[in-house]
Amino acid sequence: MKKLLMSIALIFAVVSTGWTQEKAGKPEQADGWSGATKKSPSAASAAQTVDWWPNQLNLSMLRQNSQKSNPMGEEFNYIEAFNSLDYEALKTDIEAVMTESQDWWPADYGHYGGLFIRMAWHSAGTYRTGDGRGGSRSGQQRFAPLNSWPDNANLDKARRLLWPVKQKYGNKISWADLMVLTGNVALESMGFETYGFAGGREDSWEPELDVYWGKETEWLADERYSGDRELENPLAAVQMGLIYVNPEGPNGNPDPVLAAHDIRETFGRMGMNDEETVALIAGGHTLGKTHGARPADKVGPEPEAAPIEEQGFGWKSGYGSGKGPDAVTSGLEVIWTATPVEWSQGYFKSLFEHEWELTKSPAGAHQWVAKNPEVLYPDAFDPEKKHKPTMLTTDLSMRYDPVYEEISRRFYENPEEFNKAFAKAWFKLTHRDMGPTTTYLGPEAPKEDLIWQDPIPAVNHDLVNAQDVTQLKTAILNSGLSVDEMVKTAWASASTYRGSDRRGG
Repeated sequence: MKKLLMSIALIFAVVSTGWTQEKAGKPEQADGWSGATKKSPSAASAAQTVDWWPNQLNLSMLRQNSQKSNPMGEEFNYIEAFNSLDYEALKTDIEAVMTESQDWWPADYGHYGGLFIRMAWHSAGTYRTGDGRGGSRSGQQRFAPLNSWPDNANLDKARRLLWPVKQKYGNKISWADLMVLTGNVALESMGFETYGFAGGREDSWEPELDVYWGKETEWLADERYSGDRELENPLAAVQMGLIYVNPEGPNGNPDPVLAAHDIRETFGRMGMNDEETVALIAGGHTLGKTHGARPADKVGPEPEAAPIEEQGFGWKSGYGSGKGPDAVTSGLEVIWTATPVEWSQGYFKSLFEHEWELTKSPAGAHQWVAKNPEVLYPDAFDPEKKHKPTMLTTDLSMRYDPVYEEISRRFYENPEEFNKAFAKAWFKLTHRDMGPTTTYLGPEAPKEDLIWQDPIPAVNHDLVNAQDVTQLKTAILNSGLSVDEMVKTAWASASTYRGSDRRGG
């Protein structure tokens, strides 16, 4: 009876608000970037309170992710749950997923490593230093709007592949921790030695509605710029719905030098310097491939706009099988190295040992192809097929921007230096929003203090005692400061703290 009443209530809610597929979920027109709907859904037909009084103070954000609505229960302690985890068994189970290719979403080269690295990268990569928002710490990639951003196309499949692992370990591993750890395991399974992993990211259970992602109302719009391409603070990404920069170049202009400007600004706003930026781009593009082997006009809506029968999936493609060799994600069809599932120096080798000419992917996106290559790269599904080496416009920025080029050549000539740089940059990327190391959990948490963690030196002096405190109070009271001034001073000091990335205070 209870289930029946809930079903009736749900149907009534949908009908009464007019929130139908035709009015809200149906895309106006499929966009070339992964078939994302071009505009945000239209308002429901029935007027809401906010429509009548748009300037009313919205207090709902104060209740988001409240402990009173925590589905885990008020007694749940994630630290205790994580510490009871069989960590090595979990990593073994994650690694097994890497090479168990599923018919419903086949693995490139028989290995899901590239997909899972992208999932972890995009979970963490929304972080920005301006206001400390974004990042991987609460697992927001599962919720709107991030789960339906054009740049996150087909990551719904990555999370679904991990569902059996999440079911097995339950609340002992959060989705936020699981996504990042899976990225580490993917790298390790392909021959890379990571710097470490720290757990401690506790899941939120609903979307964060108070994050400012930009004023745009269309995917991939860029109203965030003014003047001479000055990016609005605190934003870091160049367009609505992107994690970083447009891989085709600024607004699709395939100019590697201009693209370098966007890369430097965006990665800088994430707290990355030039060396870390090169390491991350080169390391991330050493493995896997992009997907744009077919036109994008038959790619369906993102998860939040997809019909209910898709059961949480989005971007359903009507071209061929819609998966495997027919998959369309970014619209770019790029294979960076000759060994897409094995760690190597192949990215820099390809970058510097070829000359490049501009071309377009089958989906119509700007990319670059090697001129007269001596070695062809393998196809992801057909062992008889080979492809010319390809690169993104933003990859060529690593060669044609003078600062990036110097770093890239040094990394190419010194593989161990590159490996260490990528390991540390990857750790920073995936842990930047966790705060001090006292929050880190697990046997692989590094012992070394890193400057970006804002480490506090160990106490090497005597602390104040009760008598000292009494004397300090007396001195402050005799300072001539008013109560108002003292309260404002204390407030100004404490109010610099932000819970988003645990900085300040």
